[in-house]
Amino acid sequence: MNEPTVTPALIQSMDEGTLTKLIEDNANFSDPSIALAACEAREPYYGRRVFVRGLVEFTNYCRNGCHYCGINRANRNVFRYRLDDSQIAECLQNGYDLGFRSFVLQGGEDPYFEDDRMVSLVEKIHRKFSDCSLTLSLGERSYSSYKRLYEAGANRYLLRHETANAEHYSMLHPGELSLKKRKECLYNLKAIGYQVGSGFMVGSPYQTYRDLACDLLFLKELKPHMVGLGPFIPHHDTVFSGFKPGSVNLTLLMIALTRLMLPDSMIPATTALNSLDPMGHEHGLEHGANVIMPNLSPDERRLDYSLYDNKRSTGTESAECILLIREKLGNIGYEMVMGRGDHYSLTH
Repeated sequence: MNEPTVTPALIQSMDEGTLTKLIEDNANFSDPSIALAACEAREPYYGRRVFVRGLVEFTNYCRNGCHYCGINRANRNVFRYRLDDSQIAECLQNGYDLGFRSFVLQGGEDPYFEDDRMVSLVEKIHRKFSDCSLTLSLGERSYSSYKRLYEAGANRYLLRHETANAEHYSMLHPGELSLKKRKECLYNLKAIGYQVGSGFMVGSPYQTYRDLACDLLFLKELKPHMVGLGPFIPHHDTVFSGFKPGSVNLTLLMIALTRLMLPDSMIPATTALNSLDPMGHEHGLEHGANVIMPNLSPDERRLDYSLYDNKRSTGTESAECILLIREKLGNIGYEMVMGRGDHYSLTH
């Protein structure tokens, strides 16, 4: 086996210019030793275990107008839906019966789910599934809102920064949204005590290799527990419909470099990656990922949560195929773990 030519210490020592050159040099055909180094960096913390989270996409209403997103407020061609408490509970119960002990509630920034309603929902979930972890992904909220949800029983929160370059951020979002506010939310979540997830798109419109280097340096500063990154995929009803999808190879490179920057982080092999690459899960794992998030949402709603075109929602993206997922992981030497899947620092 070849010895890796890069190490976590080397990546962590690099400045913006050096990281930019490394990314550019490997954007199309990356040095295989980088993937090897990423997997070796993961080994002391998680070995070859892959943690599964059951995903429930419970609302596709959103108050925001993010230019890349298919459920943005301006898209009148979306069939909008909200799951009620009983439907959400049914999704979670189905997942629990399949063996899931880690759940993710994800939705657009839906004003209907204001603090009191959301706190009540989280409290119900926490009472019924007290042995499970609960991750929320609800976008930007106030410090007091995050704190109430944490005290109600949520213990993880996913909020991708999308890009760490403020100018680039303004190209992807409407004027009322800012990178400064997004970062403030992330630091608020950490201060409250959540296991925090951030992340970014790869290949988004107007992105440069320097932007990706800035993403890595921001992650180094933030030190999140989780990092979700996947390729940009255009949606036909957005202003970015004519842009090309992000590169699979570049996405895999950024997964590997993220693992090297944050060796103990939880990194999903995302649905977006699996939507562009039929072997996306497997390739993501072989570049340092260690999480997958099968979908527990009702079958009839999965395609309505359309952030981008051609989103996969069947096969290994479907929680009902958990035996197939276990088999596929076993075939490439990985062990599927359906427990809480907490960050290494909380279990050692």
